[in-house]
Amino acid sequence: MAGCTHPATGSASRPDARDTGAAGAGDPYFPLLGNGGYDVAHYDLDLTYRPEDRHLTGTATLTARATRDLAAFHLDLLGMTVEAVTVDGEPAAVRRAGQELTVRPRTALVRGEEFRTTVRYAGRPRSVTDPDGSREGWLPTADGAIALGQPTGSMTWFPGNHTPADKAAYDIAVTVPEGLTAVSVGALRSTRTADGRTTFHWHSPEPLASYTATVGVGRYEVTESVLRAQPRTEADGAGRARRTLPVHTAVDPREAAAARGVLARVPEVIAWGERTFGPYPFSAAGSIVERGGDAGYALETHTRPVYPGAPDVLLVVHELAHQWYGNSVTPRTWRDMWLNEGFATYAEWLWDEEHGGRSAQSVAEALYRGDYYDEAVEPGANEAVWAFPPADPPGAADISQAPVYQRGALVLHRVRRTIGDDAFRALLRDWPARHRHGNADTAAFTAHVERAAPEHRAALRRVWDGWLYGEGKPPRP
Repeated sequence: MAGCTHPATGSASRPDARDTGAAGAGDPYFPLLGNGGYDVAHYDLDLTYRPEDRHLTGTATLTARATRDLAAFHLDLLGMTVEAVTVDGEPAAVRRAGQELTVRPRTALVRGEEFRTTVRYAGRPRSVTDPDGSREGWLPTADGAIALGQPTGSMTWFPGNHTPADKAAYDIAVTVPEGLTAVSVGALRSTRTADGRTTFHWHSPEPLASYTATVGVGRYEVTESVLRAQPRTEADGAGRARRTLPVHTAVDPREAAAARGVLARVPEVIAWGERTFGPYPFSAAGSIVERGGDAGYALETHTRPVYPGAPDVLLVVHELAHQWYGNSVTPRTWRDMWLNEGFATYAEWLWDEEHGGRSAQSVAEALYRGDYYDEAVEPGANEAVWAFPPADPPGAADISQAPVYQRGALVLHRVRRTIGDDAFRALLRDWPARHRHGNADTAAFTAHVERAAPEHRAALRRVWDGWLYGEGKPPRP
């Protein structure tokens, strides 16, 4: 569970009627995303989807703890019809305004108090268009749907505290017409068919940010296997066998032949990731492969990345690297997106370097020279890398642009060149270990690197000033 919790005050007084949790979590780009005043520990989502009319029925139960006295609190939910809300089994008053669902329980909540909120809702979930023009939310497909949530889309299909800073465990049960498959995050707990419908129950015990939750519904070709993975900690590994990791892959039949070879390498990529980044942080793995037109981009959804058509191995490396950098260590706000994408992009460079491709140094030099991209194919792409500092995107439309990915990776390469390979390799493991299943920001990262290599502090601060926060192309190293 992310964020801070506080012990109960022990006071017999109840909150003032004006004590309402904030309607936003303070994100610099999405100020109304997320909410204040409580911390969710667990989501239990019970969903039924009818693809023929795109109708979703849901019951969402949130187990949370109040972090301040609350006479009322907010949930994020965009669209859908709310049918009833209860708090600890008692009906609650509800008011809606845009994406904000204000819940006023019959009995106010005291700081430190655990409470359960249940929301029954239904309707045709919508998709949303991001500031950069991409679509997310609940996306209908030819045979079902795929739910993508980065950065705001999860609030279109379930109510919650949709800030990356509030992570929680999930149980997601999805009921679909018999013959279809519903795939989600974590491990498949059970499958039950009755009266022409099948319910799939998925469970993720590790906390995840809501933007990494997903549901895919379709006529998938499903493959299940077991991978041997490292124990999560050195203590776990002492005298113990490697743990088993269920791998669940769901592929649109039209993509199955093209995807089969690269998906067979998922265990190899995870094993490489464990050698490079440390033990795989979750208890399940896999993939969802949709048709290319169903989703216009890949996404590092929790334990089971979504691919728009058959991926190549570098895309698999990128999305699986996110399981360490982004899904386990999650940014506090969307300003720190480079901590996700810079690491995942650099993972591609490392994989290539170690598998007969270009070295990370040669990639960095090409990016600096400005001939990495073929300008005939991607006009302006080389210059775009330097458009803004990776740690300070100018707006919401920029958090998925080239400086966050490529220049973010260049920051990591400069750190590697500054502190040396051995210290950098240790950093790749220590950073996700220190913040496993938590949240971190850029200031925490730079402080972590300086603590790990104090003898290089002055040189590292030049890296931060020129490459991480500086405007334009820094002087050649």
